Order: sequence, then C-alpha cells, then structure tokens
Amino acid sequence: MARPSRFLALWFPFLSTDRLHRQQGRKGGEGSDEAPLVTTEKIKGGLHLAAVDQKARRLGLVPGLTLADARARIPGITVVEHDSAADRGVLGHLADACDRYTPLLACDGEQGLMLDISGCAHLFKGERAMLDDVCKCCQEAGFSTLAAIAATPDTARAVARWGTGGIVKEGEEHDSVHDLPVAALQLGHETDIALVRAGLKTVGDLADRPRGPLVARFGAAIAYRLDRILACERVSISPRRPVADILVEKQFAEPIGYADDIRACLSHLAEEARDLLEQKGEGGRGFEAAFFRADGKVERIAIATARPLREPAAVMRLFDARMEGLADPLDPGFGFDLIRLAVTVRETLSAGQPDFIRPDHGEDDACELVERLSARFSPARVLRFVPEDSHLPERAVRAVPAIAAPPAGQSWHAADKGEPPLRPLFLFEPPQAIETVAEVPDGPPRQFFWRRLRHDIARAEGPERIAPEWWRDGSDTLTRDYFRVEDSAGRRFWVYREGLFAQEARHPRWFLHGIFA
Repeated sequence: MARPSRFLALWFPFLSTDRLHRQQGRKGGEGSDEAPLVTTEKIKGGLHLAAVDQKARRLGLVPGLTLADARARIPGITVVEHDSAADRGVLGHLADACDRYTPLLACDGEQGLMLDISGCAHLFKGERAMLDDVCKCCQEAGFSTLAAIAATPDTARAVARWGTGGIVKEGEEHDSVHDLPVAALQLGHETDIALVRAGLKTVGDLADRPRGPLVARFGAAIAYRLDRILACERVSISPRRPVADILVEKQFAEPIGYADDIRACLSHLAEEARDLLEQKGEGGRGFEAAFFRADGKVERIAIATARPLREPAAVMRLFDARMEGLADPLDPGFGFDLIRLAVTVRETLSAGQPDFIRPDHGEDDACELVERLSARFSPARVLRFVPEDSHLPERAVRAVPAIAAPPAGQSWHAADKGEPPLRPLFLFEPPQAIETVAEVPDGPPRQFFWRRLRHDIARAEGPERIAPEWWRDGSDTLTRDYFRVEDSAGRRFWVYREGLFAQEARHPRWFLHGIFA
C-alpha cells in the first residue's frame, strides 16, 4: 500500500524585516524600544510599503500602503529599500538548513517553504516533535515562523498562512479550512473581492455549495482550488534540488568537529553506499557529501569520476583531494550534527575478470589521474578535446571536462600509415593574416611573409577545399583552399586562401592557420 502523503508548510511573514533586524543587530520584537522598520519599493512612480516588521504591523502599517500615509500615521519609522534578491538568498539558506529534515523540499513563493515529510516524521519522534523542532531552528536563526502539516501542500499552506498553524490529521481537512478566508484559495485579488461581495467570505461558504453555479460565475479555477485545499486531489512538489536514489546519512547526538571524525564518518557512509550500489549492480559517477552545521549552515562537496566507482577507498581518495583543493577549507563551526552522502549519477558496473598473464592497467591509471586532477582543481579546469561534426578546423573540436563520458559514435580520423598528419596540432585563434606571392592566382604560394620574416616555399600540397557553413555564418561567407607547405628551412605550415579568385573575391586574402610539429 502506498504511504500517505504529508507536507509541512513553513511561512515567514516578516522575512524581509527579520533579515534586516538580524543584519543590523536590532531586536524588533515584543517590548522593543526601537522604531518600527519598513521596506519600500517604487510602484507606478510612488513609494509603497513592501514589508513591515512586527511592531509596525501592530501599529497598523501593512504592505501596499504608501510611504507618505505610513509616515503620517507613524512619523518615526525606519525606512529601508526593499531587496528582493537578498530575501531570495536568505530563503535559500533557510531551505538548506531545512534539508536536514527531508531532501524533498521546495521554495513556496517568496516567503515560504514546502517540505514533503511523507514517511520520515518518525525519524524525529513524530510529526509534533518535528514541527516544533523546525520552528525552533528557524526562530533561533531570527525568523518568525508559522507552520502546518497536512495531507496536501495546499491545505498545509492555507492553514499556515491564513490559519493558526498546527497539524491537520487525515480526513480533517474540511474542518481545518472551513473558517479560513477565501484568500486562502489564492484565486486572485479581483476574484476574492467578487466572492466577498457575493456573500461568500470563507472557504466553507464555497465548499458547502454546488460546484456548477460557482464554476459558471467565477470560472473553473475555483473548483480546482477547492479540490486541492480539501485534499480531494493529491499533488506533489518539485524539489529545488535533484533527489538522489541512493542517499545515506549519519546523525549525531553531539556535533562533531575534528577532521579525523568527519573523515571516518564519510568513509563509513561510502561503505553503506557501496553496499547499495552492489545490490543494484551499479557504480557511481557523481557523489555529493553534505555537512550540516549546528547553526544551520550547510557545506556541500561534490566529486565526479571518469568511470563507475563504488569502492570506498577510491571514493575517499577523491574526497580527500577535493577537500585539499578547496579555496575555503571545510569549516565545522560549532560542529556538524548531520553528514549525508548522495550518489548523484549512477551507471551500470558489471564485475570483470582481470587478465593475470597480460594485465593492462593503462586505462584505469589514466582515469584515476583524471579523477584526482579534477577533484583537486575542479572539472572545469581539466579538459580534453572531442571531435565535432564540422569540416571547419576551428569547429572540428570542442573542449569538454575530461571527467565527462566520451560522446557515443564519435572518433578521431587517423592519418594513413606513413603519411603526414592532415591537421596540425597547433592552430591559431584567430588565423594570422599573411602576405603571399603566388605564380598563379589559384595556386599555392611560392613565398609568404609572416611576422616580418620571409618564408620561401620548397614544397606544397593541396588545395583542400572547405566550403563555408552558410547555415551558421550566413550566405556571404567565403570558400577556403588549404595548403600544406614546407619552407626552405624545413618548417611546415598550414595556410589557406579565403575566397575563390574571380568568383567570390577579386583579391583573395591569405591566412596562416596552424603549424605542424
């Protein structure tokens, strides 16, 4: 049988002002002697209140009021410009802190979080203890919090924001939202006004009436919202971070802070992850360790591998290298009370039979080198080239992280045995303009001048004609004729003429594109 869904909704009604109180060291709570704090934003050329603190709310100030009216009512208010980006950042930090309760977590608007706690409340001694612990952590961080637990996100959100919070038991959704205002349905301000004018002021007024007339007058959205808030329709949330299928963690009654203890715990988690991967016949290509500090901050360290791995020793070598390469060392603060290891990318890993007569560890050694360098310096700094489907030399290759899997169906074109390479190893970006002397307009150059030096051509091979990619560069691009040339001193160059003589250009230009080794 499927487990019942349970959701925990968190609402921070004074998020903006609580953030400012925390930054400025203000109290701002009950009995505070400080002036009320408000934030403002410009709407249609005028300043309006965007957020108010608890003291300003008690004095009658509400968001949406003009700043002039607010100052007329309370002359001594403190005004700060509203910063939505800072609020989103604080909400993200709060979401990271709540990730310890469940990885199925999403931001719910600009001032809320939604946690899917289905099947995990027993880990925190029940829903009531979990709810109290979440609220306590948020309040200790300096943020006023209202919270509710229900069977659907809409019910939990409505009870937290428009009700008194708490726990809504299965089957009690109708009674819990019956007396809530119609704004809890989130139908929009204009619809809310129309409903109130029609005498429908609460959710119960709508739930007790036939749906047909309501839909005919106010639209189909009202029936949809009623079904969700009354738990007639089951819905889920989209987590803000991808949730790994393999995830192991260790909680501590007392936070730990010593490096040896942290590494020992991570090694133990790697062993648990190995057992789960073995059961599935898979190996990990991506691992992420999350360290939850006692003060709510979360440190995350991710590694990637060039091949599927599940041996704890190999995984720990990469984590050690990654930690050594961190610009900011792992800071336990007052200690970590939870460490979690997730296998973010998995691939099939079948058992292989080693060849004891002719062992070949070259590929494994190369993969291990790439893994350790990528962990030490980050994958973005350890690159390799892969072929691209293009005849133009500057587009025929692409640099990708060396840790990434090779693209399927692509391989390098090797020159015939005994033949010189078709392309030079070194290319100029952009190609270098040169001056040439040619016997015939469409023939190879007899000499060219590059960087104030003259090069007399002893041998030349070509042309290799490459048509332009008109679908990328447009119809006015020119054809290239490439020549492999060797000067009298034995140096080999790769030059091309841009534009067909008398067809595309009256005076074609010459460029040096590369140098052969």
